Amino acid sequence: MATDNQNFFERVYAVAKQIPYGRVTSYGAIAKYLGAARSARMVGWAMNASHLKEEIPAHRVVNRKGLLTGKHHFDGTNLMQQLLENEGVVVINNQIQNLETYFWDPIEELG
Repeated sequence: MATDNQNFFERVYAVAKQIPYGRVTSYGAIAKYLGAARSARMVGWAMNASHLKEEIPAHRVVNRKGLLTGKHHFDGTNLMQQLLENEGVVVINNQIQNLETYFWDPIEELG
């Protein structure tokens, strides 16, 4: 089972690496793109496990409502929010404002 999870995590990372600067996606959107629509939580686990992989822009993955639910996995108090704001994403009270403006759907973008 560990190997299956590792393979899934690598597939998640491959998608996450393609999220453009200044855009965000959701755990569920990545799961759906990977053909595992009910595995949003596993995508979250993959993002949590990616903290040692600097090439993975985990700060660009949020929940379906635009909430920064993974923020406690980043060093510092508001690092996830700061990283997003540095890319021009507007965040108020740990939630992305106008999510539809910033949302990147891998199914539409990657086919």
